[in-house]
Amino acid sequence: MAFEVTLSDDSVEQVEGADSYCQEGPLTTFYGNDRPRPLDSWSVKVASYRTDRITRIRRLSSLPAA
Repeated sequence: MAFEVTLSDDSVEQVEGADSYCQEGPLTTFYGNDRPRPLDSWSVKVASYRTDRITRIRRLSSLPAA
C-alpha cells in the first residue's frame, strides 16, 4: 500500500509501504507493518511531514509502473 502526499509547494511525494497515518503534534506520520491491523504497537514509522505543509493525502491501492 502507498500514499501520495501533495505539499504546499506543489511537490508530490509517494510514501511506499505505509498502510496508515496519524497526526502527532506538528507532524503527520505514516506507519506500516506486515500485520493485518493498520495501526498498532508494532507499527513502524515510514515517513513524517509537517502537517501545515500537506495540502492533500491520497491512498494508492497499487503503485504505478515505473
